[in-house]
Amino acid sequence: MTKPNNDADQLIAQIISGIEEVKGLDTILLDLRTLDNTVCDYFLVCSGTSNTHVAAIVNSIQKIVSKSLKEKPYHTEGKENAEWVLMDYINVVVHVFQRSTREFYNIEELWGDAETTAIASNY
Repeated sequence: MTKPNNDADQLIAQIISGIEEVKGLDTILLDLRTLDNTVCDYFLVCSGTSNTHVAAIVNSIQKIVSKSLKEKPYHTEGKENAEWVLMDYINVVVHVFQRSTREFYNIEELWGDAETTAIASNY
C-alpha cells in the first residue's frame, strides 16, 4: 500500500466536489502510484451527457479548486469541442468525457493495472 499524499487528497476531494456540483456521472479514481512509467499519481475520470455538460463540469472543477486551494490546472486540452477534456494538475490528471467518447477510448481498461475506486455520487 502506498502512502497517502495529503496535498493530492485535498485536490482530489475538491475536484470531486466540482464534478458533483454539476452532477458529473460515473466518477472513478485510478491510483497510478504503484505502476511504472506513469505521468502522474492519479487519474480522475468522469462523464457528462453532452458537450455543454462536459464544459459545465470542467468549469465547476476549475472554480472550486481555484477558490478552495488557489490552484489552477497546469494545462487543459479539449475545451473547444468538449468531447474529452483533460485537466492537468501535475500529480492529478482529470479526464471529463462525453459517454460515447469515454466508451470508445476506454481509458479505465488502458490503465487496468491501476487500483480503481468508484466514487459514489450524492445524487
